[in-house]
Amino acid sequence: MDVIDLTGDDKDDLQRAIALSLEESNRAFRETGITDEEQAISRVLEASIAENKASLKKTHPEVWNDSPNPYDRKRQDNCPVGLKNVGNTCWFSAVIQSLFNLLEFRRLVLNYNPPASAQDLPRNQKEHRNLPFMRELRHLFALLVGSKRKYVDPSKAVDILKDAFKSNGSQQQDVSEFTHKLLDWLEDAFQMKAEEERDGEKPKNPMLELFYGRFLAVGVLEGKKFENTEMFGQYPLQVNGFKDLHECLEAAMIEGEIESLHSENSGKSGQEHWFTELPPVLTFELSRFEFNQALGRPEKIHNKLEFPQVLYLDRYMHKNREITRIKREEIKRLKEYLTVLQQRLERYLSYGSGPKRFPLVDVLQYALEFASSKPVCTSPVDDIDASSPPSGSIPSQTLPSTAEQQQGTPSELPSTSPTPRSFIHKPFTQSRIPPDLPMHPAPRHITEEELSVLEGCLHRWRTEVENDTRDLQESISRIHRTIELMYSDKSMKQVPYRLHAVLVHEGQANAGHYWAYIFDHHQEKWMKYNDISVTKSTWEELERDSFGGYRNASAYCLMYINDKEQFLIKEDFHKETGQKLVGMETLPTDLRDFVKEDNQKFEKELEEWDLQLAQKAHQEKILVSQKMREPAPSVITAQAEEPEYLDQPSRSDLAKYLKEETMQAITRASSEHEDKNPETVLQLAIKLEYARLVKLAQEDTPPETDYRLHHAVVYFIQNQSPKKIIERTLLEQFGNRNLGFDERCRNIMKIAQAKLEMIKPEEVNMEEYERWHQDYRNFRDTTMYLVIGLEHFQKKSYVEAILYLICAYQNNKELLSKGPYRGHDEELISHYRRECLLKLNEHAAELFESGDDQEVNNGLIIMNEFIVPCLPLLLVDEMEEKDIIAVEDMRNRWCSYLGQEMEPNLQEKLTDFLPKLLDCSTEIKGFNELPKLPSYSTHELCERFARIMLSLSRTPADGR
Repeated sequence: MDVIDLTGDDKDDLQRAIALSLEESNRAFRETGITDEEQAISRVLEASIAENKASLKKTHPEVWNDSPNPYDRKRQDNCPVGLKNVGNTCWFSAVIQSLFNLLEFRRLVLNYNPPASAQDLPRNQKEHRNLPFMRELRHLFALLVGSKRKYVDPSKAVDILKDAFKSNGSQQQDVSEFTHKLLDWLEDAFQMKAEEERDGEKPKNPMLELFYGRFLAVGVLEGKKFENTEMFGQYPLQVNGFKDLHECLEAAMIEGEIESLHSENSGKSGQEHWFTELPPVLTFELSRFEFNQALGRPEKIHNKLEFPQVLYLDRYMHKNREITRIKREEIKRLKEYLTVLQQRLERYLSYGSGPKRFPLVDVLQYALEFASSKPVCTSPVDDIDASSPPSGSIPSQTLPSTAEQQQGTPSELPSTSPTPRSFIHKPFTQSRIPPDLPMHPAPRHITEEELSVLEGCLHRWRTEVENDTRDLQESISRIHRTIELMYSDKSMKQVPYRLHAVLVHEGQANAGHYWAYIFDHHQEKWMKYNDISVTKSTWEELERDSFGGYRNASAYCLMYINDKEQFLIKEDFHKETGQKLVGMETLPTDLRDFVKEDNQKFEKELEEWDLQLAQKAHQEKILVSQKMREPAPSVITAQAEEPEYLDQPSRSDLAKYLKEETMQAITRASSEHEDKNPETVLQLAIKLEYARLVKLAQEDTPPETDYRLHHAVVYFIQNQSPKKIIERTLLEQFGNRNLGFDERCRNIMKIAQAKLEMIKPEEVNMEEYERWHQDYRNFRDTTMYLVIGLEHFQKKSYVEAILYLICAYQNNKELLSKGPYRGHDEELISHYRRECLLKLNEHAAELFESGDDQEVNNGLIIMNEFIVPCLPLLLVDEMEEKDIIAVEDMRNRWCSYLGQEMEPNLQEKLTDFLPKLLDCSTEIKGFNELPKLPSYSTHELCERFARIMLSLSRTPADGR
């Protein structure tokens, strides 16, 4: 089989090298089953293992892991399963997901059975490598079909690849090389099976039939015509200098001069490529990376390149070569004519010479305005110069006094009259402009006849230029349209290929992140496969990320499938019932058992998690019951044991803070009611306190005054809690032991406590009651997180501020999910969280730029411990455009270093760090340690909140 690898740039050099070492390569292949080319790649990559290991040791450890809550890792309905990034393996995920979503390819892998001859002992190293990989690939595909996990771990398959390629986890694999080698491995694996099953016929390899096509190369070399048929897999296309995929293909199909094909007398050489057989799955490799000889390193091409959802390839087929040649000649002629028209239009739109060029129609308009201006008889310069003495000196006797200058009459002003000037001479800087001197250029001498003729000519010329410009623009548009429709006739739309997958790279040539957009052909929607995250997407989002030119992201590989070959995406059906098979039903028996076993392990994780939660809830319930049964301690003991500031402000703390308000309500109730019975006073006092709190809840207050912090009932009223919750809360306020300092209050306290004990479980749901108070405690804690974070931010202590702001935002978001008045202004917290991250990123970048080892390490620690874990929090809500822009700004700042000269050790650290920064997964990571809140009282909380909010109101919002 003569397979041509089109992924290389220097094909001639490669052919010569292969020719020189052919004998040795064949001998090595016979002995080991591995080509000399593969061994060479292994030797080169193996040389860097020690250096990579050293780099790994110096790398700061990851600050996040899988969520401990298995429900966060549970698959939702039939959402596609993601792949975990197990160490810079996003390249693996992007390619594997693209292939997995080709249903025919999926079937081939899932139903692959290793050849019987290789079951016991592999015959050579190739079998020793390929067969274990096929086993792990089958397991991986089976989990992607039927797992109950949100994402699965591909480590076993990846480890085999790493071992074979001698690559390292800290180094990103070249995706083009990986895809090429992967297809080679699959081809070898299926070839072994095909040879075992053949019955005297030439074995068919399904990988070749799926991914490999043929083209005919025709041309002239040294005056002689030649024709060669070659096989291809991934078809390489140059990106630089082209605007769309068809332009890339046209350039790839025609190399050099081709006139010699049509003229016997021509001595020029060149060749054309014509597809003779297209594979069902056609993969284009977009060459977005090139080696910069001057800088000695690879660089990425960020040019914009458009590609269609449906690509018609008729014009590149050998059977259509004559029609295509005619159309190409016509297009060439049209483009030449188009160039002439564009040059002529350019002269109309950019008239003149040198750097100052203007549209001709504007030049004529300016000339018309000049001619139509009021004519003057003298030069404005001469007019001003005439007011000065010839010598330039100013006689002292002619200078007016200050009073004279202020009291000058209009008659003293200079005149443009041809009569002699007046006696007063002024310096040039103090000269007054004559009242009838024009403020714009105008002709000095022009007759009415001259003006009439000139205006008529200019009007006519301007109209002619406008018409010519419009005609040229319309002609250019028509030619563009003609070229676009050149291949739109039905005969040239018989070979449609539909876009199946787009593999995207974000970053620079030597570092970045990979993900894939894959079309769901049955639901007819685009999906974004980004490691563990699989989300719905749109063509518009795909365009933005894949075309390039917008940011550092662009497509590097396009996978098209034959739109007429439905077997590629056809689903499985039961042979007898005819019903569609889904999920586990599509798996062979051995894989079904494998997936069931893994699902059972995951279900056990869920059960253990539920059991832990149930035990924890039961323990908390016991503690609550014990507290409720405990007798109230004496007043003296309570006052001695009660701390002034509590780590977690409880209801007793709130009641203590409200002691003065409670006393005022009791005093007022006693004075307003003649009956001094404690029970009557209690009922009235509760009504008065409730009325006060309702009024506070209804007040329209400035941001610094938040009455929800003053009393739980204000929070409950604003969030429409059940009435029973409010009533019990008020009873607890009046039943608190802190009130028992005199006889009257002690009696009211005892009655309130007695009423609390009389409340039956069915009257007030205590679990619901605890949930409301827990939400209120969370609201207060969120407020303190926000206050501390903003205080640190204002002191420019961004490292200290960020975790408090992150906690404030996350807690607040959870509160707001229950109601609009459960938390604080989300936009405000979002703004300062975003600004703090930008400030931190800027600081870390400055430390990196210093070049000092210690400062560079400190900068990278800031990035690894604070910035990288926070980015998913900003990207999870794609509606927050400001957050997305901020993330892009932070990434672009670090990507910009890749194009700069720097010390090798800095380059190494940057290359190791960037993939983490560019990881686009929206999976929320956790921090190792969250900040702990200090003890605080209600009074302190309210005071600090008011102070910080007032300071913010005096500061510009910076676009908030």
